[in-house]
Amino acid sequence: MRKSIIWLVCVAALAALPHLLSFSQQEILVVLVINILLVVSYRLMTLTGEWSLGHVVIMGVGAYTSALLTKNLGMYVPVSMILGSLMAAFVAFLLSFPLFRMKGFYFLIGSFASAEIIRLLWKRFRDPFGGPKGLKLIDGLPDINIGPIHIDFFEPTHYYYFAVIVVAACLWILWRIERSLLGLTFHAVHWQDKLAQASGVDVRRFRTLAFVLASGFAGVSGALLTHYIGTINPNTFDVELMVFVLTWAIVGGTATFYGPILGCVALTVLNEIVLREMGFEQARPLIYGVVMIASILFLPNGLESLVKRGVAAWQGRTGGAGAKEKTP
Repeated sequence: MRKSIIWLVCVAALAALPHLLSFSQQEILVVLVINILLVVSYRLMTLTGEWSLGHVVIMGVGAYTSALLTKNLGMYVPVSMILGSLMAAFVAFLLSFPLFRMKGFYFLIGSFASAEIIRLLWKRFRDPFGGPKGLKLIDGLPDINIGPIHIDFFEPTHYYYFAVIVVAACLWILWRIERSLLGLTFHAVHWQDKLAQASGVDVRRFRTLAFVLASGFAGVSGALLTHYIGTINPNTFDVELMVFVLTWAIVGGTATFYGPILGCVALTVLNEIVLREMGFEQARPLIYGVVMIASILFLPNGLESLVKRGVAAWQGRTGGAGAKEKTP
């Protein structure tokens, strides 16, 4: 009963949130929702112990694919989003053959090099990728007209609700994957890869599967972004954004499903409310670096550890109160 009430409160808060913000803040909120899917999909890959520097470019594969399908073929946007996700997963599958011959630091560098090759291809070819200037005037979601109801997805509030529904569905799938036998195998590959291999687990196969699944969901986030902002270019998916994703994951923590979400939300609030208002937005990479180092030194388990401590303290307090009531 208590969980149901908490979920209802969360849903009501998400529904009311955009109406409490200004237009520019609503636009930031839409991007925040998309970034939450991006960072949580990134965490899925880290479950196997591999950290990539190419996740944002894979997001771009989904964005470019969906944009090109709508611009050149006039495809219905929701269908192009799904195909963009599938293309991102397929590209990740192709990259897995050379990349998973490497591990650890070498995988990290290999993923960065592979991603930069893809970005350079986007810059090099004006047809079909638009070269350095990228693609513009990308179709958005079509309007919905049902009697007197008119939904214009160029309005950030309307697109926010659409993005929340899509992201919530994706997060539920990611959560179910982690709680399944497949997710437990991912954890085993990370923490006990030799033992897992001795037990008959094909370690490379499961690392590839985590990489492909994570990339597919990253492709969804890229498609959501491109059909909202209406323009993309290779610099939209550069290494700076990848560093931000890493920072969100590390600051939030990756031991729990909600850790990266905490990091993404906290640092977005820091950037948009504190840094922008104080005029320090250009120094964001520097400040993010300081925050990451401070987090590693003083909060190695991320913001999620504070939540765990708070929940433990609350449970201890309520448990203690219950014990006192039972004492005659």
